[in-house]
Amino acid sequence: MGQSSSSHPQPSPPWSTHRSNSSSFRSIHHKDDVAIEYPVITNASSYIDYTSEIPDDCLAFVFQFLSSGDRKRCSLVSRRWLLVEGQSRHRLALNAQSEIVPLIPMIFSRFDSVTKLSLRCDRRSVSIDDNGLVQISLRCVNLTRLKLRGCREVTDVGMAALGKNCSKLKKFSCGSCLFGAKGMNAFLDNCFSLEELSVKRLRGVSDGAASDPIGPGAAASSLKSVYLKELYNGQFFGPLISGAKNLKTLKLLRCLGDWDSLLEMIAVSDSLLSEVHLERLQVSDVGLSALSNCLNLEILHIVKTPDCTNVGVVAIAERCKYLRKLHIDGWKTNRIGNEALIAIARHSVHLQELVLIGVNPSSISLEAIASNCQKLERLALCGSETIADTEISCIASKCVALKKLCIKGCPVSDEGIEAFAWGCPNLIKIKVKKCRNVTGEVGDWLRARRGSLVVNLDVCAVEVENVDASASDGAQEDVTELPTITSDVAVAQPEPLAASANVRGSGFRTRFGIFGGRGLVSSTFRKWSIGNRSSNGTS
Repeated sequence: MGQSSSSHPQPSPPWSTHRSNSSSFRSIHHKDDVAIEYPVITNASSYIDYTSEIPDDCLAFVFQFLSSGDRKRCSLVSRRWLLVEGQSRHRLALNAQSEIVPLIPMIFSRFDSVTKLSLRCDRRSVSIDDNGLVQISLRCVNLTRLKLRGCREVTDVGMAALGKNCSKLKKFSCGSCLFGAKGMNAFLDNCFSLEELSVKRLRGVSDGAASDPIGPGAAASSLKSVYLKELYNGQFFGPLISGAKNLKTLKLLRCLGDWDSLLEMIAVSDSLLSEVHLERLQVSDVGLSALSNCLNLEILHIVKTPDCTNVGVVAIAERCKYLRKLHIDGWKTNRIGNEALIAIARHSVHLQELVLIGVNPSSISLEAIASNCQKLERLALCGSETIADTEISCIASKCVALKKLCIKGCPVSDEGIEAFAWGCPNLIKIKVKKCRNVTGEVGDWLRARRGSLVVNLDVCAVEVENVDASASDGAQEDVTELPTITSDVAVAQPEPLAASANVRGSGFRTRFGIFGGRGLVSSTFRKWSIGNRSSNGTS
């Protein structure tokens, strides 16, 4: 009483420096009954946005390390973040249903820097049409990569507009579309920078006289890679392949027609071809002999081509001195064997990767490869009836550079696997599958002997599965089944195969096996390479 209150102000908390006029305080009692006051913000304008000091370029750089979902959530933080996120997004994938056509202006007003675009539509939906594709091409003039999947409403008109408006495209891929040769030609006539072309299941190219051959157009000098898969009339692309003077990679998978004449046309001594995949094609030793003229050939896949024999492979081995990777799926026809492998051992001294599926080599040919191919790092032996413990022991003792080995469906036992406890000093990983006589005990014993070696044994499932390399393209996609081939298409009927080939199922009734399912061992080295990224001990 009579005492006046103190005029000295109470000290402010350190965090109230910028908020003292708009904050109240709330007391929170802890276990020890000590009351601590925390500020309660009552005015949203009092927030300090520290990110406002970050330049747009730095913010965009941070966004590059986020997943697509995280980027979407970050774009909701503020209008600035929404703008920066949209302008810094260069890769975009859209569900290309017809419902998005009215939204295209709004979508590409926000994402105005897209250079890589994927448009996909499932079979049960109606895809975007020419109008939608034209709108996208007008708003994405800087596109360098475009992928169309299931865009069945796009016609020749839309493809012509796409070529004119997106002339900077470097990579183009289309699958399960219905436009024809006219649209493809109009597109290629304007793509001066196109380097990679992938065409899968293009139904619009017909046998009619109205269909013109497909040429390289303006991409004749820039095109470096061509990938054709599951085409009725792949021969229409012959002028394109032969006209691409700088072509380095050619992949032909499950395309009908006789391909020997095309290989004879493109395979010349000054050809730049370095990678060729031939899978389930009507190609013979004539085509392989012609291909041997490509002196720069480094990678060759011969998969389920029953007309190819030792003669063609020997010609490749003798002339293609730079061969580094060779995949052979003999389809258990026994037409590629010791003679071809001995020629590879003699001439392919730079060989680093060898995959033999359905091939029955002898100990002589395997010993020759193990002794002469001193750079061999990756080896896969699958579905062979002649590779047993003796052959495996030879590999273990003589393949000094070997790093990765896959054995599948071979009559190998624990005795052969034990040889790797001392052999192959650089071996990193060994995978053994579907070998009935290999037990789990040898895997534990081998791990104990070589602690750094990754041992993958599949000893539970003893049923030998079919070995298939049909999935060499690598992409995991829904494959549209092709309708039955009518008598209008000339397809030679295969000769009866060995009795052991009967287990491969009814999917291989035609020579090309075009209706067959995907395989199971073709991605062996691809899986290994993925496993290496996550690295030591986790694979």
